[in-house]
Amino acid sequence: MTANLIKQTHFDAIIIGGGACGLMCAVQAGFLGKRTLVLEKNDRPGAKILISGGGRCNYTNLYTTHKQFISQNEHFSRSALAQWTVEDTISFFETYGIEGKEKTLGQLFPTTNKAKDIVEVFTNLCRDLEQEIRLNAEVTAVKQTTDGFTVDVLQDGYPKTFTADKVVMASGGLPIQKLGASDFGLRVARSFGMQVTPTTPALVPLTITGKDQPWYEQLSGNAIFCRVWNDRASFEENILFTHWGLSGPAILQISSYWKPGEFIYIDLLPGQDITELISAEREQNGKKTLLNFLAGLFTKKFADALSGHLPVSKNLASLSKADIETIAQLIHEFKVKPAGTKGYDKAEVMTGGVDTDELSSKTLESKKIPGLFFGGECVDVTGWLGGYNFQWAWASGFVIAQNI
Repeated sequence: MTANLIKQTHFDAIIIGGGACGLMCAVQAGFLGKRTLVLEKNDRPGAKILISGGGRCNYTNLYTTHKQFISQNEHFSRSALAQWTVEDTISFFETYGIEGKEKTLGQLFPTTNKAKDIVEVFTNLCRDLEQEIRLNAEVTAVKQTTDGFTVDVLQDGYPKTFTADKVVMASGGLPIQKLGASDFGLRVARSFGMQVTPTTPALVPLTITGKDQPWYEQLSGNAIFCRVWNDRASFEENILFTHWGLSGPAILQISSYWKPGEFIYIDLLPGQDITELISAEREQNGKKTLLNFLAGLFTKKFADALSGHLPVSKNLASLSKADIETIAQLIHEFKVKPAGTKGYDKAEVMTGGVDTDELSSKTLESKKIPGLFFGGECVDVTGWLGGYNFQWAWASGFVIAQNI
């Protein structure tokens, strides 16, 4: 990024990907006196950071443990998360002028609400530490040599070759192709004979098709606080009805645990008992219709939508035991069979990636190819919604920097 660096072609490490993991790795390596080259195929670094949290960047979560991550090896993330903790993240950003404020469920955002402030911390440090960032640089090949690696690049359409002792794959995953997402990191792993766990879109809206779609479509824009679960996970947050299905935080969370053909279940009144609520209201006003009663618990639009499923015209006093059982079943165990997801372009992350059995959990170095490291989203470690994936990115970037 500065004129005196242009001619350098050999580095201690080449970092492929200028996102959260790659930028943290470059900075931490710089603190240790190592010279790195960051190759980013977009025209600016940190593209995914800039759009995260609606441009506000939920950069960590106060409650992070290995338990908020999905992986074939549930313990794999433990070491990296212990080496670079949430407290380390908070302290790092505070050192460079970013104060955090907690929102719901431990989510930490910059007080400025500007994701670009997060990116600027890294770009400023890279400049000060003389870590080179090359933009519009698409890596075409990574090759091992007798004394390190060569990396072939197309930069602004011109071919270039760089060499390094180590290579770091921080190239992200498949979600959000418009930001340059690709499977390049997975292809590099496969080219070196490493196993890759199958990938799927995660933290992604779910679609409803067929005869049920009009019911969801009529509720488009309605948000309800719910508990959403299946036999693998459970989350209490808002769901959002859309013209094509379901979205909102709880749906994004459960999507990471959902497989095609399966049901998910929704408790529309978590922490309450609809049977007890009906009983109490019936004593006060038995003539109230079920429709009006439900309109007091939900929006009128949602209560109207339930009319096709429940005896909403009946007054509370005339509800039979079977009626109340039907109501309880629908309210507390609303059953949904999604048709699919909105795919990688609407997903925030992906599940799967470079198989954790291929990597040292302590260093994130390939067991088969010494000097080749994988971090961030291209590894089979996927966090929940709410800053967890950023914490993994910072932690994996830090860990790799200590070992390159």
